[in-house]
Formats: sequence, C-alpha cells, structure tokens
Amino acid sequence: MGGSGKMTVTKPSETEMKMTRVFDAPRELVFEAHTSGEHLRNWWGPRKYETVSAVFEFRVGGKWRIVHRGPEGEEHAFRGEFREIVPPERIVWTFEYEGAPGQVAVETLTFEEHDGKTTLTAVSDWGSEEARDAMHESGMLEGAEETWDRLEEYLQTLRARAS
Repeated sequence: MGGSGKMTVTKPSETEMKMTRVFDAPRELVFEAHTSGEHLRNWWGPRKYETVSAVFEFRVGGKWRIVHRGPEGEEHAFRGEFREIVPPERIVWTFEYEGAPGQVAVETLTFEEHDGKTTLTAVSDWGSEEARDAMHESGMLEGAEETWDRLEEYLQTLRARAS
C-alpha cells in the first residue's frame, strides 16, 4: 500500500519553502511520530547518518536538538524551540542547522487526514529569499525526501505494533 511516495516542493512566497507528502497512516500516528526523540531517532535524517542524540522537550517553549554522525565520523546538529503545539493538527517550531548558525527558519507542520491517510505539510519561512534558496541548494531537499521515506516505514512499524 503506502502513501503517495512522492514529496512535492513549492515556494509559496519569497521567503518560504513548502514540502507536502501523503502518508498511509492516521494523523494521530503521524503526529505522535513527531513528539519524542525516541520516535525521531528511528526516522529523522538520511539513512547514511546515525542519530547519536535526540533531545526533545515537547512543550511550548521546549527545546529540541538532534545530532547525526556520518559514515566518516562527522557530526551534524540541528536545533530549535517549540512555539505552538495543537495535537494532532499542528506543530510550529524553529529549525536551525548548527553548521550554518543564524540561519533559523520557522517551520509549521500541519497534519490533515482523509480516508485514513495523512497529508503532512511543512512550510518553512527562512526570513529571506537568499536564505531560503541557499537551503534549497544545500541538498536539504534530498535529505528531507529520504527522511520522509523513513517516516513512512516507521509508521508502518508503529501500526504493526499497535495491532
């Protein structure tokens, strides 16, 4: 079965990037997969990276930080703060790659369910066209697509555990 298997990307404004994908799981489950470091360490990031740390204070004002280790030992860290949480509809957080300090996006995740499948939409506002385009050109989209492939697989694992 599976979701759509394809992430779509648009640029709805001069500062925003929008990614959308359909997942074959109810929105409560897709939302739940975003609520703890234990969940995220199972699917967040490209396959070639190991998640060595995933700290999540899942509350408004709470901080999050994820550290990946690459195949040659290099580490990449990402961090942010939760600004809004409306279960199971929306999460708003900041997103910063520590390798590019000061490039902070405000990202809004929305979860919409139709016929048992969930459309996940992530709109990232980078604050400027230059910052948005730099992120777009950095290879982030390939990483995001692989991350969402891994999320689809993890959701199937969670569904199997629940049945």
